[in-house]
Amino acid sequence: MFFIQYVLQKTSSNYRSKKSKVINDRFAMIAEILGIIEEKGKSKDWILQEIKRLHIKAPVRPTMNTYEVLRASPLRLISHLLSILKSDDAIIPQKLPLTQTYHWFYTDVVGSSNPKMSTREQVHKIMVLNELISRTETFRTRNPESTVILPSGDGYAIGYNDSPEKPLLLAIELHKFLSKYNQSRSAKDKIFVRVGIDTGSVYFMRDLAGLQTVWGSGIIMTRRIMDLGDKMHVLASARIADDIRRLSPEYKKMMHALGNYSIKWEEPLLIYNIYGDGFGNKNPPPTPKVEEPKSTDPNIKKFVFSKVELNLDVTEPKTMMIHHTQIWNIINITKEPKEEIFCYLDGDVPKDFPDLNVIAKDEAGHELNIISLNVNKPYHKEFIVKLSRPLKPHQKGRVLKIEWDWEEPERSFVYKFSSNCKKFRYAFTAPKEIQLKHMVLQIDPESGNKIRSDIPPKIKYLRDKTQMMWEASDLHSYDAYKFQW
Repeated sequence: MFFIQYVLQKTSSNYRSKKSKVINDRFAMIAEILGIIEEKGKSKDWILQEIKRLHIKAPVRPTMNTYEVLRASPLRLISHLLSILKSDDAIIPQKLPLTQTYHWFYTDVVGSSNPKMSTREQVHKIMVLNELISRTETFRTRNPESTVILPSGDGYAIGYNDSPEKPLLLAIELHKFLSKYNQSRSAKDKIFVRVGIDTGSVYFMRDLAGLQTVWGSGIIMTRRIMDLGDKMHVLASARIADDIRRLSPEYKKMMHALGNYSIKWEEPLLIYNIYGDGFGNKNPPPTPKVEEPKSTDPNIKKFVFSKVELNLDVTEPKTMMIHHTQIWNIINITKEPKEEIFCYLDGDVPKDFPDLNVIAKDEAGHELNIISLNVNKPYHKEFIVKLSRPLKPHQKGRVLKIEWDWEEPERSFVYKFSSNCKKFRYAFTAPKEIQLKHMVLQIDPESGNKIRSDIPPKIKYLRDKTQMMWEASDLHSYDAYKFQW
C-alpha cells in the first residue's frame, strides 16, 4: 500500500513538474515572439492570418492585442510562429498590404542643386521652404491620421486621403507665402518652387529606421508631373484636375489644359496648368508637349459642311434638360460615294446611350439607322449613322439631322467642328422664368484657353421664352466654341 501511494505521489510530482516546464516554455516562446515580431515586419494581423490559414481552432478575437492572441493560441501554433520568425523566410513579406489612394502634393526648390550656389545657401532655402509649408493653414489643420509627409531632400511629398482639394489649397497658400517672402529679397536669395499634383495609390511599409513610409504609382507619377515644371508652376494630371474642376466655378477658372506630355515609362498624359491671382505660372512649362495626331474624327477628310445649325431647347428647367437638334448640310469631298457618317455626343451627366433618345433623319425626314455604337462612355458617345442612299461626291442638298436629350446642369455647351463649315447658326431657347447670362467663348484647340468671341450673341425676348442666337461663317476643323447661359 505504501509503495502504491509513493508511485502515485511521484507520478503526480513529475506531471506537475512537466506541466510547469511546458507553461514556462510557452511563456518564454511568447516573450521571444513579442521581442522579434515587429522587427521582422509582422503584426497581430499576420498571426490571425496564420490561424486562419492553418485552420487552427483558438478562442481569439480581432479586438485582442498581440499578447492576448498568443496566450489564447495552442502551443503548436506558438512553436510554428516562432520557427517562422527565426527563419530567413520571415524577412520576405508573404503578402503585400492593400494599396490606399491618396491625393498628392509634391514640391521642390527650383535650382537648389546649382553648383554655383553654396551648400549653406541651398540648406537655407530648404529650411525656409519647410517653415513656409508649416505656416499654411492646410498643413497646420491637417489630420495626422489621414496625412502622409515624406521629405525628398530639397522638398516634400505630402499626401491626403480625405480631400482632393487639399494639395491644391496647399500649393496656393505656399505660393502666396513665397511671393511675400521674395518681395524683400535679392535675386539670388529668392526662392522658387515647382509643384506637381495627382491622385494615386501607394503601399504602406516600414523603412530601415522602422518608420512608416510609402511607395507606389501615386507618389511616382506626382513627382514626374512636378518634374515637367519650372519656376512657380503648379501642374496637375487630368485625373485630379477633372475632379477638382467640378467642385466650384473658382476651381474651374484656374484650371488650364496644356495638352499631352510625355511621362517616363507611361503613355502621354494630359496636363493642366493651375494659376490665378497671386499663384502659379501662366507660361507653359519648358518641357515640349507630345505632338498629337490632328484628329481621329473620320469626317475631316471625307466631308465639309455648307451649313450647320445647332438648336438647344430647355424642356425641364429644374434639371436643365435640353433637347438638342444638330443639322448638317453635308458635302462629300472624296471621290467615292459614302453611305455612313461618324457622329459623337458629349454631356455633363452620366448617361447610357438608350436614355438619350437619339434620332437620326435625312433631308426628306426619313429616320436613319444607327448601325454601330463604338463608344458608350458615361459622358461621351460615338456612333455610325447609315444613310438611306449613298452621298455622291460633291453632291449638294444632303442633310443629316440628329436629335437627342441630355441634361446640361453646368449651363454650358461646347461645340467642336469636325470639318470646315461655311455657315454656322446657334439658337438657344429657354422659358422666360430662367435668368440667363449669355456668353460665347472661343476655345484654343491647343491650350484649351477661352476668350470671348468678337461676335456678340443676339437676344430675343418672346412672350413666354427667351432666345439667344449666334452666327458665324468660314469656320475650320478643330475650331471650338463654348456657349454659356
